[in-house]
Amino acid sequence: MSLKQEHFGFDKQGNPVTRFGLQNANDCRASLLDFGATIQDLWVPDHRGELTDVVLGYPDMTGYLSATNPRHGATIGRVANRIAQGRFTLAGKVIELAKNKDQNHMHGGFVGFDKKHWQASVLSDGAEPAVRFTRVSEDGEEGYPGRLTTHLTYTLTADNALRLDYEAVSDRTTIINLTNHVYFNLRGHDAGVIDAQLLTIFADQFSSIDETCYPTGEICPVAGTALDFTQPKRIGQDIDSPEEQMTYARGYDHNYVLRGYRGRQNDPTLFACARVEDPQTGRTMTVETTSPGVQFYTANNMRPGEPGKDGAQYQARGSYCLETQYFPDAVHHDNFPSIVYAAGEIFRHTTVYRFGVTRTT
Repeated sequence: MSLKQEHFGFDKQGNPVTRFGLQNANDCRASLLDFGATIQDLWVPDHRGELTDVVLGYPDMTGYLSATNPRHGATIGRVANRIAQGRFTLAGKVIELAKNKDQNHMHGGFVGFDKKHWQASVLSDGAEPAVRFTRVSEDGEEGYPGRLTTHLTYTLTADNALRLDYEAVSDRTTIINLTNHVYFNLRGHDAGVIDAQLLTIFADQFSSIDETCYPTGEICPVAGTALDFTQPKRIGQDIDSPEEQMTYARGYDHNYVLRGYRGRQNDPTLFACARVEDPQTGRTMTVETTSPGVQFYTANNMRPGEPGKDGAQYQARGSYCLETQYFPDAVHHDNFPSIVYAAGEIFRHTTVYRFGVTRTT
C-alpha cells in the first residue's frame, strides 16, 4: 500500500486527528492532517537522491493548536489574505466579517478553515495516492453568507508532484478564495536562511500595498524594482531594499499578477507561475496554478525560535510561501478579478507543487 493512516492527537473540540501518509514509487512522500487539511511534511529527493522534508511544521498537535502557529501547511478559507475593514458590499447589502487582524479580516477570521476539522476519505492507495478532505461552513460562519461545502483533494503523483484540487459551492451568493499556507525551504525545513535560493515568478506586474500591507488597488510593473523576479534571482538579493514596497512588508509579502491567467473564473488551464531552485542541493520546485495571482511571502513575521519538527527552531526569512490565489482585498477593487460566486456556482482551483533536480551524481 502507498497510503497509511495513524492517530496524530486531538483538536480543541476533542476530535481525533488523523495523519495520512502518501508515498509514490520514488519514495517521495507527504503527510496530511484532517485538522486544517494540512500538509504536515513533504519529503523530496536532492541531486544525490537523498530525501529531505522541505515544508515547515510541527511534530504533534501541541504546535498546530498553539497561538503562535503561523498556519503551517494549512488550508485557508473562506477567503485567503486580507479584507480591509472586515466588511464589503454584496448585492447591495453590507456584509460584516470577523475582525481578527486589527480592524480588518485576515485569512478567513478567528477560526478559519485552517483551524477546523475536515472529513477525510481515501480516493486511491495506488501508484498515485490521493485523499479528499471535505468540510461544510455554515451560513454566517465568521460573517460569510451562505452554506459553503468545500472539497480539497491531495494527490501525490508518480512524477514527484503534490497536486491540490479545490472545489466549493454555496447555497447563497458569497465570496470564495481558497489557498494553502505551506512554508517551503528546499534545502530542508530546518535549514534556516533562504537567501541563496533562486526564484523566478512568471509575472510582469504586482498589486501594490500601503504601509499597512493592504492593497492600494494599483497594478504596478515589477521592472526596475526589488520585486522583479522575471529572471532567476537570489531571494536575498533585494530583500532589504529601501524601496517603500519592501520596507512596508519588511521583505516580500506581495501579490503577483500572473501572465498565464486567461481572465476567466474556473478556467482549468494549468500554467507555471513560479520556480525555485536551491543550488546547494539541486532541488527545484515549479508551482503551477489556475489562479490569477500568487502571494510571495518570506516569513517576515515568523516568531524567532518558533519550535518545529525534529527540534528545529524556525526564524524569519527561513522559509517562503507561494500562495496561489485571487488577489488580496478583491472585494474592494473592481479592477481585480472577482471572487464573487452565485448560489450553485462552483469555485474550482488547482495548484501543483512539482519537484525535480537540476543535476544528478
